Amino acid sequence: MGRSLRFRLLAAIIFVVIVAVSVTAIFASGTTTGEFHRYMLRNNTRLMQHFSLLLAGAYSQTQTWEGVQPSVEHLGWVSGNRLVLADAAGRVVADSGRELVGQAVGADWPEPLDSVIVAGRPVGRLYLNPVAGPAPIDLGFLAAVNRLVLIGALLAGVLAVLVTLALSHRIVRPIERLTAAARQMEQGDLTGRVSVRSGDEIGQLASAFNAMADGLTRLEQLRRKMVGDVAHELRTPLTNIRGYLEAAQDGLVTPNIALVNNLYEEVMLLNRLVDDLQELALAEAGQLHLERRPLDVSEVARLATEAIRPQAEARGLELSLDLPPDLPPVAADPHRIGQVLRNLFNNALEFTPQGGQVTLTARLDGTWVCLEMGDSGPGIAPEYLPFVFERFYRADPARARTTGGAGLGLTIVKQLVEAHGGRVWVKSTPGAGSVFGFTLPVAVSSP
Repeated sequence: MGRSLRFRLLAAIIFVVIVAVSVTAIFASGTTTGEFHRYMLRNNTRLMQHFSLLLAGAYSQTQTWEGVQPSVEHLGWVSGNRLVLADAAGRVVADSGRELVGQAVGADWPEPLDSVIVAGRPVGRLYLNPVAGPAPIDLGFLAAVNRLVLIGALLAGVLAVLVTLALSHRIVRPIERLTAAARQMEQGDLTGRVSVRSGDEIGQLASAFNAMADGLTRLEQLRRKMVGDVAHELRTPLTNIRGYLEAAQDGLVTPNIALVNNLYEEVMLLNRLVDDLQELALAEAGQLHLERRPLDVSEVARLATEAIRPQAEARGLELSLDLPPDLPPVAADPHRIGQVLRNLFNNALEFTPQGGQVTLTARLDGTWVCLEMGDSGPGIAPEYLPFVFERFYRADPARARTTGGAGLGLTIVKQLVEAHGGRVWVKSTPGAGSVFGFTLPVAVSSP
């Protein structure tokens, strides 16, 4: 409990609230008391000056303090304070409390608030609460004020704690949901998601978590799909090889050049698949070796086209090139770019019907050379376009061999182009063919 974020957040905020409220209450109480005493002092000073004038008038009539006790008692009752009047010799001549008459002024008494002046000479001194301290009315007022300050501080503290509880719940609850979903994911269940209810940092964290979970789910699906795809792609040639060998072993067929050619074709198919997987793994790990140098991409495109032309003619397809004569050289590995073009050509030949056309074009776009290969095939449905560069992906769920190869060619194209710093894309309209494009950086001329 003591380690939970909710408890620590609640304890920290409550501690801050208690300190803030306590300091505020102490400051408010001290300030109120000080200001009240200063106010009473100013008020009592003015009041004592007025009383001194009244007592001076009484003394002027008799030139003595005899009979002044009733007046002092009355003035004390009016002011709510204890008044003590001493003569010029320091002897108490009147006390509104009726206790100190005839006694000498105490050494520990405070300074008199005012002097009684008659004919320019002091005849008496007026003391305010010299023995009993502040008047009860003053103490009662201060006690009431301090009590109200204390009650206000307690109410503010309780309210702050309640608000803190609500805020801590609002802050910590989404984190608890994220933790539960993360633990669910840790146990292998990738279906857990958290609801996004705000646009603040926690809401952004929840969105990022959901995006990560979606990515992990997709990666897991791709992993499982890849295992099945690899098994599928390996199973067919291995089954064929096994069938040929078992037939030869049982004497059903006689080993001859035709059988050897069939076995060789199946072995080469396995070899290409393994090479593609290895090359793809190296490219994705960033360990693919590139021999980059200034390259005439038009020449590489012509060589790739001539290499694929026999297959195109055998399928009844027309190949055409549209390459500007002034294309600048690109910084690329000629072997890898040739592989990219051959993969794109093979993909186009697989999906272009007899009598169709495959066209390779190029153009300069700033510091990039853009190459696009278009075909007159059936096109790709919009829902499949985001996935065409994924490994083993084919829109045909049956994965019949007549609909294409292992599904690694376009993935390798993407990895090789990105290894050169370029990008790939596909544009397609169902029934109107497809266009696969990629960019290569223009080679920087040496000074």
